[in-house]
Amino acid sequence: MSNRGGGGHGGASRGRGGGRRSDQRQDQSSGQVAWPGLQQSYGGRGGSVSAGRGRGNVGRGENTGDLTATQVPVASAVSGGRGRGNIGDPTFSVASSSKTVSVASSSKEESKNTEVSETMSNLQITSTETKPEMTSLPPASSKAVTFPVRPGRGTLGKKVMVRANHFLVQVADRDLYHYDVSINPEVISKTVNRNVMKLLVKNYKDSHLGGKSPAYDGRKSLYTAGPLPFDSKEFVVNLAEKRADGSSGKDRPFKVAVKNVTSTDLYQLQQFLDRKQREAPYDTIQVLDVVLRDKPSNDYVSVGRSFFHTSLGKDARDGRGELGDGIEYWRGYFQSLRLTQMGLSLNIDVSARSFYEPIVVTDFISKFLNIRDLNRPLRDSDRLKVKKVLRTLKVKLLHWNGTKSAKISGISSLPIRELRFTLEDKSEKTVVQYFAEKYNYRVKYQALPAIQTGSDTRPVYLPMELCQIDEGQRYTKRLNEKQVTALLKATCQRPPDRENSIKNLVVKNNYNDDLSKEFGMSVTTQLASIEARVLPPPMLKYHDSGKEKMVNPRLGQWNMIDKKMVNGAKVTSWTCVSFSTRIDRGLPQEFCKQLIGMCVSKGMEFKPQPAIPFISCPPEHIEEALLDIHKRAPGLQLLIVILPDVTGSYGKIKRICETELGIVSQCCQPRQVNKLNKQYMENVALKINVKTGGRNTVLNDAIRRNIPLITDRPTIIMGADVTHPQPGEDSSPSIAAVVASMDWPEINKYRGLVSAQAHREEIIQDLYKLVQDPQRGLVHSGLIREHFIAFRRATGQIPQRIIFYRDGVSEGQFSQVLLHEMTAIRKACNSLQENYVPRVTFVIVQKRHHTRLFPEQHGNRDMTDKSGNIQPGTVVDTKICHPNEFDFYLNSHAGIQGTSRPAHYHVLLDENGFTADQLQMLTNNLCYTYARCTKSVSIVPPAYYAHLAAFRARYYMESEMSDGGSSRSRSSTTGVGQVISQLPAIKDNVKEVMFYC
Repeated sequence: MSNRGGGGHGGASRGRGGGRRSDQRQDQSSGQVAWPGLQQSYGGRGGSVSAGRGRGNVGRGENTGDLTATQVPVASAVSGGRGRGNIGDPTFSVASSSKTVSVASSSKEESKNTEVSETMSNLQITSTETKPEMTSLPPASSKAVTFPVRPGRGTLGKKVMVRANHFLVQVADRDLYHYDVSINPEVISKTVNRNVMKLLVKNYKDSHLGGKSPAYDGRKSLYTAGPLPFDSKEFVVNLAEKRADGSSGKDRPFKVAVKNVTSTDLYQLQQFLDRKQREAPYDTIQVLDVVLRDKPSNDYVSVGRSFFHTSLGKDARDGRGELGDGIEYWRGYFQSLRLTQMGLSLNIDVSARSFYEPIVVTDFISKFLNIRDLNRPLRDSDRLKVKKVLRTLKVKLLHWNGTKSAKISGISSLPIRELRFTLEDKSEKTVVQYFAEKYNYRVKYQALPAIQTGSDTRPVYLPMELCQIDEGQRYTKRLNEKQVTALLKATCQRPPDRENSIKNLVVKNNYNDDLSKEFGMSVTTQLASIEARVLPPPMLKYHDSGKEKMVNPRLGQWNMIDKKMVNGAKVTSWTCVSFSTRIDRGLPQEFCKQLIGMCVSKGMEFKPQPAIPFISCPPEHIEEALLDIHKRAPGLQLLIVILPDVTGSYGKIKRICETELGIVSQCCQPRQVNKLNKQYMENVALKINVKTGGRNTVLNDAIRRNIPLITDRPTIIMGADVTHPQPGEDSSPSIAAVVASMDWPEINKYRGLVSAQAHREEIIQDLYKLVQDPQRGLVHSGLIREHFIAFRRATGQIPQRIIFYRDGVSEGQFSQVLLHEMTAIRKACNSLQENYVPRVTFVIVQKRHHTRLFPEQHGNRDMTDKSGNIQPGTVVDTKICHPNEFDFYLNSHAGIQGTSRPAHYHVLLDENGFTADQLQMLTNNLCYTYARCTKSVSIVPPAYYAHLAAFRARYYMESEMSDGGSSRSRSSTTGVGQVISQLPAIKDNVKEVMFYC
């Protein structure tokens, strides 16, 4: 078929405006159908080519050219320009053995409903035993994928003014030169490299560098504004070694070779900002970014794009604080140079990071293990914990008056008093004796292990009390609950306070210093002022039997007073088990009686009597109790679990119930059971209803079929996320989750599936896969295929549109994730039926960014919510957003404490042709349908649910009694030989409901 439509970039058929109606075009030929939905010729946006966008060094990967039609898995049946507004409906033909029914457009759908219904009953889903025929969609380079152009700006909503923590950067025209730096002998430390280059500039700036001040990235690249007087030159720099106590040692010579690599100017950058070219000049932005990072990189501790120092608080004491267990936090800030609609923007935000306290190792162990008596030997488990937390730390050696330092490679397995080593004369001596004779020091804590430095073959042992942890070393392990609470309490700032902190940072950092001026850069000190819009909240439908049948939420919140769930579940078989030893014997019965009463009052049907009598059991017998319940009540719909008093059993209970017994469970905290709190019970009732198949509320527009591009034809809304192991877990797999709506057109019930994949792999591997079956050979499988079959089973329809909200992807991974995951989606669809090509809108959801929005007038209650944050529904798609692409910031929730973080949505593919208003309204409205509370949430629910499901699945693999997390599951090997622990399968009855809520 020919591609129609103008205005495409790089050969893409991406015409904007009046997309032709599909019923005016020739349909693609095809044969008989097994999966309903054979002939699909789409109007509006499409084309078979997606052309060259890349992501570069400032948060993105580089770009290397165009992508061919076979490389981008777009809807291959798409023809014509991208229609907006009145988009042509697809010709959707369904062939069966008896007759063929065609639905040409939405205007004809009603007259065909009867015929379609008759035909649907005759359709069969392709069996998984069918011999698969692979679709020819080779994953090629991800560096050349182009993303959709912004389809205009949104107009809906009340206009308000907000400020963003983005600062305009103006750049004068300069010729920028890039030089390669080679320092010999090579050192790993960026700090040493920077000190070498600082001394070189100090010694040779006027004589050999032509008076120029270069910007250095700490590794291999040096940048100047204008050329140096040479193309290549070698320097010798004598750098005094820095002792551990800060004093200078002997000089160490370094040879520094500086060689010209390339030059550039700002023309390409200006062309991009003027929207005259699609390709962003990331090489140029890299130079400017290094310039702005040069001074803070020398002054502060650099961590990624953030800087930390104890001087960055309001005063000397505010810059750091204890978190407990030998860990402290340092205040700092995030800094990133970004391309935006208003030009170059410097995004600055306050932040905090955990560091080791600079204390003696014995003091650290006392805090870390919470023990006072260090004269007793450590238990093996404690010794392993200490070894894990101290390994690779740098320590000052106090017996050398702190002038020497060493790196910890481990700790001894024996107490230091039992350690012996052999001298040159073959005699033996204990470490304790050695320190007494050599340093006249009597080791105080002789029952403790020794610190080991050096290698395992040639270890050096040191007493713990003579080793002090160096300042400024990051703590990368997972913070415990107490530490997280302390960090949040210390760093939580209300919007006006956070805004003032950011302003003060910009002034303190003096971005308009001599180096910036030399490169022609000027950074404003005022936050960007932006016209935003507050989208109206959706009307929510509740059951007609309640006093309030409809709700119009105010400021992102409402309640269940006088309302009944729109679809209350029916529970006929349930019981309760208590693993708590601190609540009264009769309290579980009273709690359950009131909880069931709450469920019934909100619209559920509950059999009053439990299937079996309540059970009380000590927490050490959890598994036996659950197995006994399953045996005595095999068809149990719901198990109410009162958790043990000590945390740590939740994951075990969920794993046993959901993967071994097929029981849907609702866990309750014993402290809440004791209170018999009505609000808590109401919240639990909302969770129980969706876990047992009900729905709490639905969008009124969904019932009225009034959601553009969603309710006019069968649409599946999906959410996907990947959760990665905590830092320090070097072998644990990552967990992917995909949820999908199962109740079109209401889009409230989401079925969840999970899978394990390689350690820290972000691309979801099991969206589509071929599985070797012993009897059937190669069969089609994967998360997408399973969801589509379930959707067909639940609705009697097949999806004609896919809205795919993908969480957790950084900008540098956009192209790669889109290419591979869209390829998998296309293969999954093709496995169900050849030429089945539903249109896809692929949206990235980002919460881990540093853009913050502040009300222009903090004291104006008409512009803020109760917490002082911007109002729920505030959307921004101007100034601080991408110059060309389809993205927006949406603050869909009400703030609780601190400063709200808006979600950032970035559209990577849009075959459905959404306008800005349509996608923004859809996303905002969905945020009011989150099942677990009567509040709008901060990210779109399918993405939120995927995160919950992925997080839940980690419990299926990990033993909560071990440090690293041991696996109870099967293993498989990837193509590169990596062994991946496979998740135990979730029981069928569990995954059909929202078990993860």
